[in-house]
Amino acid sequence: MPPVAQFTLTFGLVAIPVRLLAATSSHRIGFRQIHLQDRGRVRYTKICELDEHELMPEDIVRAYEVGKDRLVPITDDDLDNLPLPTAKTIEVNGFLDLAAIPGEMYDKPYFLAPQNAGANKPYVLMREALARSGKAAVGKYALRGSENLGMIHAQGDVLVLQRLRWPDEVRSADDAAPRQSVEITDEELNGALGLIEALGDVDMQQMHDEYSRAVQELIEAKMEHKAPPRAREPEEEADVTDLMTALQRATEQARAERGEDAEVHHLAGRTPAKKAAAGKKTAAKKATAKKAAAKTSAAGKAATGKSAAGKTAAAKKAAAKKGAAKKSAAGRSGGSGKRAG
Repeated sequence: MPPVAQFTLTFGLVAIPVRLLAATSSHRIGFRQIHLQDRGRVRYTKICELDEHELMPEDIVRAYEVGKDRLVPITDDDLDNLPLPTAKTIEVNGFLDLAAIPGEMYDKPYFLAPQNAGANKPYVLMREALARSGKAAVGKYALRGSENLGMIHAQGDVLVLQRLRWPDEVRSADDAAPRQSVEITDEELNGALGLIEALGDVDMQQMHDEYSRAVQELIEAKMEHKAPPRAREPEEEADVTDLMTALQRATEQARAERGEDAEVHHLAGRTPAKKAAAGKKTAAKKATAKKAAAKTSAAGKAATGKSAAGKTAAAKKAAAKKGAAKKSAAGRSGGSGKRAG
């Protein structure tokens, strides 16, 4: 891609010749203005208000109005030859943690690329140093008639120059915050956290500009003299005024769309601490049940042992009785024989 500009990136005593490349493109569809009746194109003619002559682009220069009917012309050469150290240089003034730069300061991104083979080593050195430190280099540079504030950070194998807005261009966010005190319950907060978990992470590669696609389909339908596509009627949804009900329904819908169990039980009733406590209670109940089972088993074994001991004693008693009966019978038999003799 053609470079937007060329600079020398200065990093201490290290100078890196770099090319500034556009990092983004737009798929926005451009339109022309026409006269609806005959479809003639509407053109803008620039006329000098003094002599009323039509002017060509080369006849027009910038001017700064310093008073009534007093204008100071400023040419492109005047701007290009300004005595600024940032005219052809991106000078690093210092470093910041990347996370310390607020998002509202971010403007347009560019890629920085080495201009030649000799710039490769210092380029990689700066890239690796920024990547390992987690910091961004901050400096100024001049581009297209203005001086800009820029932040340079490592992204993969390249250095990215992020144009920043000047700090005094960023408005205070005080007017954006709610003006009244708002109470949020743990139940409501956990309901919102449950919805975030149910929706899951976003795959940025799946995000597309549906509006531009619809406009392109409209243009193609017009070219083929077909009926243009129409928007679907929005589905009527029940008016949900209760915040918890809305969160629970949204969570159930998100889980159903992801193929998960759509039912959400006690969606907002448990914080992580409550879940941990519930887990401890469950573990305690299981431990108690195991102890009870062990006691029952031990008692059963003891009962079984007593039963077996009882049976053994009874058997011994029966055997003793049988032995005594036999001895008695033998004694009687011997006495009868002696008397007969």
